[in-house]
Amino acid sequence: MSPDAKVIDINPARHQRVLILSWEYPPVLVGGLGRHVHALSVALAAAGHEVTVVTRHAEGAPLEEYADGVRVLRAAEDPVTFPLATGSLLAWTMAFNHTLTRAALRATESATYDVIHAHDWLVAHTAITLAEYLDLPLVTTIHATEAGRHQGWLPEEMNRTIHGVEHWISGESTRVIACSGYMRDQITRLFDVPAARVDVVANGVDDRAWRARPRAVASARARFAGDGPLVGYAGRLVYEKGVQHLMHAVPYLRERHPGLRVVIAGDGPYRQELVEQAHRLHLGDTVRFTGFLDSTQLPAMLAATDATVVPSLYEPFGMVALEAAAAGAPLAVASTGGLAEIVEPGVTGVTFPHSDPGALAGAVDRLIGDEVFARRVARRARTMVSERYGWATIAAHTASSYTAARREHGSFQARRAASRLGAGRPRIAIPEGNLLTAGHAAC
Repeated sequence: MSPDAKVIDINPARHQRVLILSWEYPPVLVGGLGRHVHALSVALAAAGHEVTVVTRHAEGAPLEEYADGVRVLRAAEDPVTFPLATGSLLAWTMAFNHTLTRAALRATESATYDVIHAHDWLVAHTAITLAEYLDLPLVTTIHATEAGRHQGWLPEEMNRTIHGVEHWISGESTRVIACSGYMRDQITRLFDVPAARVDVVANGVDDRAWRARPRAVASARARFAGDGPLVGYAGRLVYEKGVQHLMHAVPYLRERHPGLRVVIAGDGPYRQELVEQAHRLHLGDTVRFTGFLDSTQLPAMLAATDATVVPSLYEPFGMVALEAAAAGAPLAVASTGGLAEIVEPGVTGVTFPHSDPGALAGAVDRLIGDEVFARRVARRARTMVSERYGWATIAAHTASSYTAARREHGSFQARRAASRLGAGRPRIAIPEGNLLTAGHAAC
């Protein structure tokens, strides 16, 4: 966590009643958000809070259940009530929020709540409707921004609409949670939210789940490594993850370290482009694409590497860096976004400027060329994960945000009402150019 991040009280009132809204939750897992919400909900429940999660339905899953101390209600898709004749994401989101709202109202028929916690823009309509209807404080976690995903640009109408919804829910929330100081600064700049209303609460990790057995690590080493060092990457294969820059660094590393192997674990829309890039660079014998590895294979693969690389162009937090550190992998990460707040250069890993294959190669070379150094920073990183990013700690910080939102709810609502009466509801105007470097807010 950045040194200037706002420190919040971690001894909130006990037994808060929380209604959490998320578009994914097990068994629906699309990205990291579903795993985050599940782990946070379970940790909050373990700390004594009453937690209800309202989420998307999955075939075969019950519409309502209690699991791991959490009440889960799932909103089934309802094509009869809200038929869709388009595959548009925005249209699907509107339909989803219609059914999500009905499921959430069903939750309120048998329970009362102290706070609503929304996760990202896909649940904005339901979250804002419920907060107003129930007169409850709204806390929203912004996991990433549309402008950030596109390096500051909003090229299409859909991107601009998503940005507008992010702006809307941020403004309607009593408090906003950001996963890093970098994301806090982005939220305040993009959405004109005062920094005093943004709490920095890191993502968490269950470090025990990432500690593979020695036999599994040896098996992964035999499967993926050659006669030289093994370099790994894990994550979605999309442009902003920067794997293309790792590819450009491989020829140099291979020349320096004969027998080098690189394993790319994950999948995504950019995979074919990366496969073709590997072919153009004649890396067929060096780079292996595995697709997704399951929860037993991935920790073993990471632990087997001599260096795990996180070359992201944009990274609100950098969850894979924590997971790799928990697995025991030496880290080489781009010094961007939340990654720069996780890894201390020379102490818990090495860093390099993003989009710089030469610097990336130099960082990886330092790890695989000095095993003593690599293992030392890997041990320190694993200790850091255990001490700072355990879910009990993250749940306590989150509960503090709830407490602050409940305390500030009345005054926040009064200010919002006065603002609306005095100036009406201003239209969100998106400036031209790069929103992350323009130096002004997006409204």
